[in-house]
Amino acid sequence: MTAELAARKVAARKAAFLRRAEAHRRHSEAASAALVSSLAGLSGRIIAGYLPIRTEANPLPAMESLANANRLCVPVIDAPGQPLRFREWRPGCALTEGPFRVMVPSEGAWLVPELVIAPLVAFDDRLFRLGYGGGFYDRTLQSLRVDGPVQAVGFAYSAQRDPDLPLEPTDQPLDGLVTEAGAIPLAP
Repeated sequence: MTAELAARKVAARKAAFLRRAEAHRRHSEAASAALVSSLAGLSGRIIAGYLPIRTEANPLPAMESLANANRLCVPVIDAPGQPLRFREWRPGCALTEGPFRVMVPSEGAWLVPELVIAPLVAFDDRLFRLGYGGGFYDRTLQSLRVDGPVQAVGFAYSAQRDPDLPLEPTDQPLDGLVTEAGAIPLAP
C-alpha cells in the first residue's frame, strides 16, 4: 500500500467514525430492526454475526431471532495477518475477552459460515467496505469464497456511505448491505 493510499484510508476512517457515532445515537434501534426484518425466515443455515464494539450497528437482536432455526457463530482473531475463525455462539453463552477487547465465546464448535454479517467503518456504492485496517474480513471472505459459496452482508448506518472510498486490490466486495433505511442488494 502506498503512503498516499494509507493516508486516504486513515482520513476516511476518521470521518466515518464521526458519522457512525452520530448515526448510532440516532438510528441504532432502527438499524437493528432492519437487520431482523432482512434476515427473517432464514433457517438451517450457519450464520456469522459479531458482538458489537464501540458504535458498531448492533446485530444481536437479529442473531437472537435467528438462533433457534440456525447455527450462529462469531469471529475470533487468531493472529495478525490470518483469516478469522468462527466459534459457535448462542444467546447467553459464556464469553471471554479476546484480542482487541472483543468478547468471544469461551467454548463451542468451530463453524464455517454460509452467511457473514460484517461490521464496517464505511462502504461505497459498489458495496466495498472499509474496516479497521487489519484486513481480517477481506482475508476471511477471500478464503471462504475459494472454498465455496458464502454471502457477505454488511451491517451499518446509511451515514457510513463514502462515495470516494479508498480501495486496494485485496478488498473484497459485499453481496448486500443492511442499514436503518433497509436492505441494499449488490448492484449488477
